[in-house]
Amino acid sequence: MTGTKVGAINIEGAIFGSNEGQKEVQTLQKKFEPKQSELKQQNDELESLKKQLNTQGDKLNEDAAASLKKQIETRQKSFDRSVQDAQEEFGSQQQEIAGKILQKMAPMIMKYAQQNGFGMIVDTSKPWPQSPILVAGEGVDITKAVVDLYNAQSGVAAPASTGAKPVLPKPTSGAAKPAAPKSTEPAK
Repeated sequence: MTGTKVGAINIEGAIFGSNEGQKEVQTLQKKFEPKQSELKQQNDELESLKKQLNTQGDKLNEDAAASLKKQIETRQKSFDRSVQDAQEEFGSQQQEIAGKILQKMAPMIMKYAQQNGFGMIVDTSKPWPQSPILVAGEGVDITKAVVDLYNAQSGVAAPASTGAKPVLPKPTSGAAKPAAPKSTEPAK
């Protein structure tokens, strides 16, 4: 690259914002729907047991209460492991999709940068402090331009919108903790 301008691209946004990326992620989400249903059922059963312990705990004899607590603990560990495994599998397959698309997109980014006088392109996928980029203004962001070029070249039609995207539940450790109240006062 021989230009003097600095550009920014949200590479994850470009990959998963492209028609191909959206289509691939929709396919991946459909593949994981049975696992999500299974996890939801496990979570519902676990919550039912917790509710039973909360409402009947003081009425149960010591052995029954201990047995119920042990059952909750065992199911919680199993559920947390299942969620973690599903998240890792989903993430791994999502990374495979990203890698496949990036191989095709990277030459387009280089060509766009050369044709438009960019000497450097930085990735803004992760916010600071995970990334060394503190701020990148809209004027230097080439994400949309690259996505538009990629969509035109790939020939992949935009997928039909499915609305809300499913999200795998997060593993929990024991009882849910209440969120800290948000303060409206500035920090001192």
